[in-house]
Amino acid sequence: MTNQTLLNQLINSVQQYKGRIIDQPTLLQAGVLMAITDELDPHLILTRRAAHLSKHSGEVAFAGGKRDDTDPDIVFTALREAHEEIDLSIQDVTVIGQLDQVVSRFGYVVTPIVGIIPADITFTANLDELDAVFKVPLRFFLETEPHDYFERGSFSIPSFHYDGFRIWGLTAMMITEMVNNHLNGTISIRF
Repeated sequence: MTNQTLLNQLINSVQQYKGRIIDQPTLLQAGVLMAITDELDPHLILTRRAAHLSKHSGEVAFAGGKRDDTDPDIVFTALREAHEEIDLSIQDVTVIGQLDQVVSRFGYVVTPIVGIIPADITFTANLDELDAVFKVPLRFFLETEPHDYFERGSFSIPSFHYDGFRIWGLTAMMITEMVNNHLNGTISIRF
């Protein structure tokens, strides 16, 4: 499969997909942007949370965050947060759909929004929240076995190491579900 076919396969699959909705009205809502570059070798955009933060410090994550009362929907939340965190203009994102919602251990229903962005965009990390913005080739997750697994109760979630960054937890779970459900990947998650 060529890389362009990889991106086309992802777009077509996500556009036809109806993501799992978790009906937990007592939980808070959050949206994250799974931004993917539009190029022959598509890359996924990730961030590392700033070391000085009291929650999630040093963790790799997607740009995103808590839904504000003034946000019209969760897609807007993900786009607004990406703009605030990595200076990604909302106009530069073509939203193609949403993936399965997941529940974080902090009591949020998190909705991953998949968007395609131009390959030549530069990012500026909001240093109040982040200390890094980086790209990982999508193919990396198809061709690389997890380095280890993160264990949480009965869950065993893959953990990847890329260019000095550890991609684990909820972020790795969302990536794994995207790769397995939309790119014919075979990364295992054990329950």
